[in-house]
Amino acid sequence: MILDLFAGPGGWSRALGVLGVRDVGLEWDEWACKTRAAAGQLTIRTDVAMYPTWPFIGRTRGLIASPPCQAWSMAGKRLGLVDQPLVHAAVEDLAAGRDTRERLLAACRDERSLLAAEPMRYLHALNTVGEPDWVAMEEVPDVLPLWKQYAAILRTWGYSVWAGILNAADYGVPQTRRRAILLASRTRTAEPPPPTHAKTAEPESLFGPGRARWVSMAEALGWGATDRPVPTVCAGGGPGGGPEPFPSGSRKTLIDARNRGTWTPQPGPDNVLQRHRDGTGRAHPHGPGVNGPAPAPTSAKHRWSWSLRSNNQSNATIRSVDEPAGTLFFGHRANECTWVAEPTLAPDGNSPAPDPIRITAQEAGLLQSFPADYPWQGNKGQVFSQIGNAVPPRLAAHLLAPHLGKTLTPDDFTLAA
Repeated sequence: MILDLFAGPGGWSRALGVLGVRDVGLEWDEWACKTRAAAGQLTIRTDVAMYPTWPFIGRTRGLIASPPCQAWSMAGKRLGLVDQPLVHAAVEDLAAGRDTRERLLAACRDERSLLAAEPMRYLHALNTVGEPDWVAMEEVPDVLPLWKQYAAILRTWGYSVWAGILNAADYGVPQTRRRAILLASRTRTAEPPPPTHAKTAEPESLFGPGRARWVSMAEALGWGATDRPVPTVCAGGGPGGGPEPFPSGSRKTLIDARNRGTWTPQPGPDNVLQRHRDGTGRAHPHGPGVNGPAPAPTSAKHRWSWSLRSNNQSNATIRSVDEPAGTLFFGHRANECTWVAEPTLAPDGNSPAPDPIRITAQEAGLLQSFPADYPWQGNKGQVFSQIGNAVPPRLAAHLLAPHLGKTLTPDDFTLAA
């Protein structure tokens, strides 16, 4: 089997499904388990720190681990950095077969910090029978020193190991999500997969075709040509609630049409969402002009471009729809992502800025490279938390394919399908 520790809502499992194999996921969160069940993924709902290792000994081909990142993430208090010496001590002890977790946990400032040492407990147990063949682990960049400690131990056990930072955008994910990655193998040289994308498209050379340009949010969401995005799934009330900025049912109709493959972008004055986003007319749920032609702009200054703001803080990352998103993280109101309009030319008094619009769960999932119809379970907060904590399946597939002897093709992930 392939064992997936801290399996979450199925980022690694979705990647394995694309590659034609399955894993067994261990996960504690109730709603992540329900999402996995709805997606047809095998799951044991349990505390990874409490589950015994013996059921997997002699049966495990590969081990995947993405420990919870909240203790280390820039989005939180980052007490994992304070606890880091204790986590290193736990890894060293577990690698030698000594379980000192209870004593070390009592000294931790954040009880979640020590979860980053749990994969070593499983690896030590499996190593007694020469398993697993390969290992893939992922965390926020600040965990890289810990991954390097794992790497040093795994090399003494006969593994080839690589540990470093990868950018998900370099592998076709429409998000510049940087993650600390560890790859280890008993049977092949461990190395990062070659990037498929770059910030700027590369020309063909004597060595073959160049890398494609990073996938933009507009491309991933199916908003039409990147030089003139045509939004299709973008609504929800304003930041403080209130009426939807688009006619009732219009978003659902467009989502359903796109999911059936029957919708294609139609730029023009009769596209309500186009008018709302590009500034050639405001769409209101009531009053004239909702379904009729957009009022003609009085000047070229009625132009707005749309960007995604990563959170409500002053240092929030803001990216145009023609770029990949910044790192998506949720779980606190301050981390709420919103679409914001910025003028492409100086606005006049007749062209007020459209109100910010909250990102939808479907949009956020697509920007993590999940399919549009992924069966997220739970309320809005529970779903957004799952999405923000998930491994982008497209990045995961590139990491796993070499271990499985598989080759990815551009058609294996259709982001807006």
